[in-house]
Order: sequence, then structure tokens, then C-alpha cells
Amino acid sequence: MIISEKITMLRKKNDWSQEQLAEQLSVSRQSVSKWESGAAIPGMDLLVKMSELFGVSVDYLVKDEMEEIAFTGEETIERNDDRIVTLEEANTYMDTVREVASKIATGVVLCILSPVLLIFLGGYSETAGAVLTENMAGGIGLVALLVIITIAVVTLILNGLKLSKYEYLEKDEISLIYGVKGIVEKKKNEFEDEFHRGIAIGVALCILSVIPVAATAIVTEEDFPLVCATCLIFFFVAAGVYLIIKVSMVWGSYQKLLQVGDYSIEQKRGNKKIDAFASIYWCVITALYLGYSFITMNWGISWIIWPVAGVLFGAVTGIIKLCSSGK
Repeated sequence: MIISEKITMLRKKNDWSQEQLAEQLSVSRQSVSKWESGAAIPGMDLLVKMSELFGVSVDYLVKDEMEEIAFTGEETIERNDDRIVTLEEANTYMDTVREVASKIATGVVLCILSPVLLIFLGGYSETAGAVLTENMAGGIGLVALLVIITIAVVTLILNGLKLSKYEYLEKDEISLIYGVKGIVEKKKNEFEDEFHRGIAIGVALCILSVIPVAATAIVTEEDFPLVCATCLIFFFVAAGVYLIIKVSMVWGSYQKLLQVGDYSIEQKRGNKKIDAFASIYWCVITALYLGYSFITMNWGISWIIWPVAGVLFGAVTGIIKLCSSGK
């Protein structure tokens, strides 16, 4: 049970309204409402008053995982050396992610859909009676592609910047101030079904995207219907990717605050080592590629360095993570 639920339970146990509790604590009813909804957490002085009023300890109120224990008067923070995240900061971050998730997903969708008009007009220009020549169709489609890509990039940059100040949640070890962990876990649990549903539908749409082309190929061998069916693939994939990105970003915000999954403390420590390794590794690979290519002038074969380097990098980073998790 989290702090908001405990305040609500204890108030109702005493048969008090929010106004009556607020009056005894010398605060507004809105303050009590925010505490019980999880939008805010009372300060330590008010927690002490409530502990006396309800006949429980402060630790009982603030520690999500504990039953009634003796009062210690100490604020609970797991690791004093870590960066402290308050409820206000956590709520602002979660609200920001929810706000920009759909916009970032839209930016990615625009990138996916950007070549659709070019493909469609290219196919249409080759049909009998088309009013567009192949050059006209290519020109219009290319302009549309560039405009859509520009809008997408601007959307991604602007909304990405809103999250840039929270990058420390991915890299640094953090501690949530008392009561925050329970509130985040509650929101995570409430969102879990929506996350699983979004991932499942998104993946299904991506898999089913090939059906229009397969069905069209069965019905006709004409090029233009196949072109239209190919365009539908982009829309199916775009819809699936939109859902996946949107729910994954919100789910990731809870994981970052709770430091679980890909953002656990072990993963963060491993990622720091990987970042240091990667900065050196790719500089060396680039030097080898350029050096070999210029010396041999065999540019047609030297590109093989990159896929080999990519596979090797994955193997090395995997070993680094295993070593980090083993400590």
C-alpha cells in the first residue's frame, strides 16, 4: 500500500471527510485531495502531525513495503550518494513523456510514409491515360518526400529536446524520495495492460502488412494495383510502429524511475563501460577502414569491415554486460 492509499484508508477509518482532515491539519481540502490522488506528498511536518492524528508512525506512512513499526523520525532514501528524484520531478517527467510520446511516434511515422506519394505517383504515371509524366511524378513525389522528412525531423528534434534534461535517468543511479516509488509502481501496474496490448497490436500490424500485396498478386498481375498494395504496406507498418513507440516510451519512463529492466543499476553501470569502449572502438574501426581503403584503393571490398565490426561490437558489449552483472 502506498502513502496516498494509506492516507485515504486512515481518513475513512476515522470516518472523516477530506474537509475535516484538512481542518485538523490546517491545510486546504485541495491539499488532502492531491495527497490521496498521488499528485503530491505531504511534507515531513505534516506527516508528523498525521502520524499523531492517526496513531501510526511516520515510517508506516512513508514506507510502501512496511507494516506498522516504531517511529524513527527519519526520511527514507535508499542511497544517499545518488541523485534524489522528488515526486514533483517524477510527475513532471512522466507527464512530459506522455505528452511527447505520441508526437515522437508521429515523427517516426512521417519518416516511414514519406516515400509513399513518390511510389504511388511513379506507378500511376506508367498507367494508360495518366496525366502525369514520369518526370513530373518523380519531381512531385521527391518534393513531397523532402517536405515530409523535414517536418518529421523538426518534430523529433523539438520533442526530443523536451526529454533531454531527463537523460540522467538513463545513465545515473537515482533514489526516489519517500512515497514516490509506490506511486510510480501504481501507475506502471495500471498501464501494464495497455502496454502489452499496444505491443501486440503493433507487431500484428507489421506482420499483416504483407497481406495486401499477397492478395493483390493473386487477383491481378497489373503493376499499378501492386503499387497501391505496396503503399498500403507502409500504412500498416506506420500504424504498428506508432503504437509500439508510444506505449514503449511511457513504459520506459516507469522503468527508468524504478531502475528496472533495461535501466537497472547493473545495466547503467555496464552501459557506462560500453560508452567508454564504443568511443574508442569506432574511431579505431574508422581509421582501419580509411587506411585500408586508401592504401589498396579497393573500396568495393573494404566496406565489409563495417558489418564485421558491428557483429564484433555486439559480442564485446555482451561480454561487458555479463561481466558487469556478475559483480
